[in-house]
Amino acid sequence: AALPCLSLLVSLLLWPAVFFRLFHSSALPQSHFRPSYALFARGCCRKPQQKALVRPTGHRKALSALPFSLKHIFGKQTPHPTHREHCPIPSPAIAHTPTTMTMLKGDTLQERSKGRDVRISNIVAAKALAACVRTSLGPRGMDKLMQLPSGEVLISNDGATILSKMNVLHPAAKMLVECSQSQDIEAGDGTTSVVVLAGALLDACSGLLSKGIHPTMIAGSFYRAAEACCLLLKEAAKPVDLADRDSLIHAVQTCLSSKVVSQNSDLLAPIAVDSVLKILGDDPGSATNVDLRDVRMVEQLGGTVDETELVDGLVFDKGSTKTAGGPSQIDNAKIALIQFCLSAPKTDMDNNVVVSDYAAMDRILRDERKYILNLCKKIKKTGANVVLIQKSILRDAYNELSLHFLAKMGILVVTDIERNDVEFVCRTLGCTPAPHVDSLTPEKLGTAEHVGDVVLPGSGHKVVKFTGVANPGCTSTVLLRGSNDLVLAEANRSVHDAQCVVRSLVKERYLIAGGGAAETEASLRLRELALETTGMDSHCFKAYADALEVIPYTLAENAGLKPIEIVTELRKSHAEGEVGAGIDVKKGRITDMYKQNVIQPLLVTTSAIKLATETVCMILKVDDLVPVYG
Repeated sequence: AALPCLSLLVSLLLWPAVFFRLFHSSALPQSHFRPSYALFARGCCRKPQQKALVRPTGHRKALSALPFSLKHIFGKQTPHPTHREHCPIPSPAIAHTPTTMTMLKGDTLQERSKGRDVRISNIVAAKALAACVRTSLGPRGMDKLMQLPSGEVLISNDGATILSKMNVLHPAAKMLVECSQSQDIEAGDGTTSVVVLAGALLDACSGLLSKGIHPTMIAGSFYRAAEACCLLLKEAAKPVDLADRDSLIHAVQTCLSSKVVSQNSDLLAPIAVDSVLKILGDDPGSATNVDLRDVRMVEQLGGTVDETELVDGLVFDKGSTKTAGGPSQIDNAKIALIQFCLSAPKTDMDNNVVVSDYAAMDRILRDERKYILNLCKKIKKTGANVVLIQKSILRDAYNELSLHFLAKMGILVVTDIERNDVEFVCRTLGCTPAPHVDSLTPEKLGTAEHVGDVVLPGSGHKVVKFTGVANPGCTSTVLLRGSNDLVLAEANRSVHDAQCVVRSLVKERYLIAGGGAAETEASLRLRELALETTGMDSHCFKAYADALEVIPYTLAENAGLKPIEIVTELRKSHAEGEVGAGIDVKKGRITDMYKQNVIQPLLVTTSAIKLATETVCMILKVDDLVPVYG
């Protein structure tokens, strides 16, 4: 009687275990297996020294509760073949403990950041960079003093210059630096505004993401909002004619008002406008773009910025090279640009000539003298009385003997012409470079009414001026003066930005009010459009409109005004139909910017909006940061 009872008891114990095994091996899909079970299965088929240590949980606890004989049976089972594909193989260097996971040196397992954390990190980094340059926006903005790795000190208000000198490490922040550089190339002005606007748009994205809106939908809505803003601003802008020189000067003065040399804007603005109009030729109305490389900026230390001038011709930053008796002033000049050397020839290889007696030495000097004299006679035969000598790196481009012969012939010599300046010099003077003395002909000579040395006041330095040139290539030269290197470098950057403003008007001939008027008008109209729009676009348009107001808010804040009151009054003025209402930082109130002649090119504002939107949308679509090791 005891034997049947024992058999029944064993059967009752075996059947639940058999059911348990069948259920977990075939009934459940792969996704239902727990990682602990997969790791246990993987450890069971390894060698004893490589077995992973896992705390028994769930059904493993049930298996551990079985008798020893049953554990022995089921513990020796081979795991399901799909476990090998579904679960990662634990490395022998990783010990799985109940609470911690330790990674030893040399292992390749890394944990990748998730989309939300990476997106927040990118937004925070980009906003921090925008906050750095925000205080330099506007006429009352602060300047930044930077010490370069070479020890040089740089003072600037220009956003592109500040960001280009910063050592930015975060990839998202680097995108804002590139955005500022793109704005500098496209429009030349608004390099600070585009970074500040991008920071405000990223702040708006944070609020939209917290509401659960998908980043792709936000990016699409922002693109549509930027396009709508550009159309609205073009409707509010006023067309301009390039023949209206006063309007161009007012736009340039608005650009210079936020620079270090703003007190000299009355002098620098006409110079910038005339230098660009001069290279447009006789028909500026047909031009669609301007190459500012046709404007040469010559820096000369000494004096003040007020002594900066636009030269009708060409200027070299050093005086003529001459010996005793050589001319320093030439009228009705015939100019030759030579690329060959006025010195004794040398062998192609580095050889030495050994002279054994004085007779041989005299013969060498006599032949050298004869050779150089022959070159100078051929130059004089062409009728040239001014010679420009290109700098040479192979051998001496000239020597004292050649300068002596040219001085006796009454020829003015200017040496060390850079290779990069040869094209500009030829276009300005109308000459053709001569690579060999036999190719120098009278047809290759340029002309000028007067060439001579000029002593600059305040420094005593000499420069060579070419005036009355034919200028067939439509070029211009600006001679910049400054009391020190910092002022001189900032004046150069400021004049270049002013020239870029004129170039923007050549590209797109529309003017719009400054002082935050354009951004406020676009913000107001975009809010009205958001009320007519349904869905997610309505929320995104409203957030985009709020971000646009960061420009007038920052202008008021940097001017020491009350930004909330100023922006509220500015909204009221635009709601009443005053399209040109902006912030007059000098008087601290809202005025009509068109009457104050505070105007700027439409391309500067629209380019800043487009570039900032593109950068923000690129940052917004990044959901992971994958490190790549070389």
